[in-house]
Amino acid sequence: MGAVSPSYKGHRYPVEIISHCVWLYFRFPLSFREVEELMLERGIVVSYETVRRWCVKFGPAYAREVRRRWPRPGDKWHLDEVFIKINGDQKYLWRAVDQDNNVLDILVQNRRDKAAARRFFRRLMKKTCAVPRVIVTDKLRSYGAAHREVMPCVEHRQSKYLNNRAENSHQPTRQRERAMKGFRSVGGAQRFLSPFSGISPHFRCRRHLIPASDYRAEMTVRFAIWDQITCIAGHAAAA
Repeated sequence: MGAVSPSYKGHRYPVEIISHCVWLYFRFPLSFREVEELMLERGIVVSYETVRRWCVKFGPAYAREVRRRWPRPGDKWHLDEVFIKINGDQKYLWRAVDQDNNVLDILVQNRRDKAAARRFFRRLMKKTCAVPRVIVTDKLRSYGAAHREVMPCVEHRQSKYLNNRAENSHQPTRQRERAMKGFRSVGGAQRFLSPFSGISPHFRCRRHLIPASDYRAEMTVRFAIWDQITCIAGHAAAA
């Protein structure tokens, strides 16, 4: 199916400003008020509430199109769960990445028991439309119980040290959690993390592994893709 361009009908600000505000919020640990201040420094008057509405409306659409351009998931999945505080209550953030560090899915749940692991497994396979060759987890028993029920033919490796890839993937989320001083609700956390897990990795190309010239060239390509996703290129051509 072809991509459906986001509709900017009814918005008095041009697409360049809208997409730039959304990019700032999901790429850097900024609050809505800080994005408002950055835009004001450039002579653009926009309220933090308007920035929030843009992120809620366009963030998921942009993230969906970014993911659509990712390669197919690898056959080795790393799964991990960490606790997060939401209004003082302990919840659990489940995350899955493949061997290339692509985030496959995230899910905020109240527990980390067998039912929660089973729900995450089924959601993950439905979203990716794929079944892995190997899954790698820590030694939480819930994984083993859910694995035997949902995907018994898939190899399951449980180790404290093999799962660093998934554990490292939590770091940008932890950074944002601290900047936001925690999440206020489970739904709010899920609504933020879903687009964040698509947009933020698009602009993180592991620069410590490549020369500066290659990094700049890769970022140029990624910004061009972003312009296509947000329809900036189409609006510029029409103008």
